[in-house]
Amino acid sequence: QVQLVQSGGALVQAGDSLRLSCVASGGRTFNAYGMGWFRQAPGKEREFVAAISWSGASTYYADSVEDRCTISINKDKNAVYLEMSSLKPDDTAVYYCALSVLPMGPSSWSRVVGYDYWGQGTQVTVSS
Repeated sequence: QVQLVQSGGALVQAGDSLRLSCVASGGRTFNAYGMGWFRQAPGKEREFVAAISWSGASTYYADSVEDRCTISINKDKNAVYLEMSSLKPDDTAVYYCALSVLPMGPSSWSRVVGYDYWGQGTQVTVSS
């Protein structure tokens, strides 16, 4: 069973930067195909933020964050990171990391159903 443990959420001010971390452990991490970050604000659906292939060769971003976020992976540590800058109050949400063990097509990276395992979520609050 794969476990994803997240860290890095915080209360920050608009314009600040933040880095979220997600460490994967468990027997199937060696079969990981890719990892992603999603977020869910109160009363809203979970939405895609960014994703990266396990090799690190391919990255995907939501249009709303593409110029403010960087996703990266450290395979030695089974960890994926999301660095966010110029944070806005609209970025306030619970952020979730996710892992897929199955190959995903181009349209699957941004879909919740494309992932098999999820982290516990971490709160990011951006004050104005």
